[in-house]
Amino acid sequence: MKTAIRKIGNSKGVLIPAPLIAACNIQDEVIMHVENNRLIIEAANTAPRKNWFAGYDPDKDAPAWNDLAETEAEQADWE
Repeated sequence: MKTAIRKIGNSKGVLIPAPLIAACNIQDEVIMHVENNRLIIEAANTAPRKNWFAGYDPDKDAPAWNDLAETEAEQADWE
């Protein structure tokens, strides 16, 4: 889709058609950033920390912690 850049006060803007807004689930706020010379506009209504553990598998990732042992000095700090 091609559209014109319009003057809005001292800035410039682009009108985004309602079907595109709905398809991206954009509500009141957006997050904008530049990536590889492209302006990326995405919905800001996502929950913070959403999908932080999406790739976490406790059965696969837990063995990395099995070799850690608490030292006497660390135990004394808690007493």
